[in-house]
Amino acid sequence: MNIKDFSKLVGLSPHTLRYYEKIGLLKSVQRSQSGHRFYTSRDKEWIDFVKRLKETGMPLEGILTYAKLRELGCDTLLERQQLLEQHRAFLSSHIQELEQHMLALDDKIALYQSGKVS
Repeated sequence: MNIKDFSKLVGLSPHTLRYYEKIGLLKSVQRSQSGHRFYTSRDKEWIDFVKRLKETGMPLEGILTYAKLRELGCDTLLERQQLLEQHRAFLSSHIQELEQHMLALDDKIALYQSGKVS
């Protein structure tokens, strides 16, 4: 699949995909005989995972660290697991904070709904 179609499929601009390739986040992108990028289902799976990490608040530096470990192969499984466990702990803490914010907003909304605020 060419970069234009792949871009639409994964929801990232061609510029972002080229940037990810430049910084080493997207490696081994195949090329056609004419030199155009050609993306595979494995590239899609990887980009979907990268997007998930990014959407859950993992900094690009952490994603790059994970990608480098992944590239090194099976010897880094424990390190990758630990990196994901650390991110999960961060995410869990962040979710708890958001839940507290939600409760505070619910309390304020209930106050307004009760009519006891002028």
